[in-house]
Amino acid sequence: MQIHPKKIVIIIALLIFIALPALLFALGSAPARSLLKDSLSLLTVLAFSFMLQQLFLTRNFKGIQAYYKLSQLSNIHKYIGYFVVTVFLFHPVLLVMPRFFEAGVKPLDALITLLTTFQSLGVVLGLIAWGLMLLLGMTAIFRYKLVQKLGIKYKAWRLFHGALSVLFISIASWHAIELGRHVDTLMASFIMVFAVSGAVLLVKQYVLTTEKRTGVTS
Repeated sequence: MQIHPKKIVIIIALLIFIALPALLFALGSAPARSLLKDSLSLLTVLAFSFMLQQLFLTRNFKGIQAYYKLSQLSNIHKYIGYFVVTVFLFHPVLLVMPRFFEAGVKPLDALITLLTTFQSLGVVLGLIAWGLMLLLGMTAIFRYKLVQKLGIKYKAWRLFHGALSVLFISIASWHAIELGRHVDTLMASFIMVFAVSGAVLLVKQYVLTTEKRTGVTS
């Protein structure tokens, strides 16, 4: 029985961005912790993987555009984006949430300590990435109002959104590699491969689109 190419694309996406990071998580060298802590860690890893996938869920990626309408692709990109932003919006809180069920440092004290440890490069990168993510999410939600209010073309907003996405994912990846408990060599390689390849693909497509629009030839 022949499998429809659209289903093959879905299967490949599930294997790469869900099964693979979950497997790397399970095989990682980090010591096992409580079920709650490991569940929250796995949720974070999968959300990060979905964030990387966003770089490929664009109208510029011909490999997926052949099987999905732009409206379908836009909806998938939007809903995954909502999930990713929601998880990482509460990421600092999720880190200290298990302390509600443990003796020792109170959750609020742990959160304050976490957010004010500016001597740590990883923490500073995380705070910058969090701010960029918030800006990315807000400008995406209110994109039509921004385009109308600022009097810019929608293509200009897409260019801004793409550039901000690459900046955000670059800093977030650096933060994850710097501080991630479950980011060993294999997980770091996974992050770097898809972050770099996705960013290069996005930049390349924007450059080519700009050249075609302005009539510039290579």
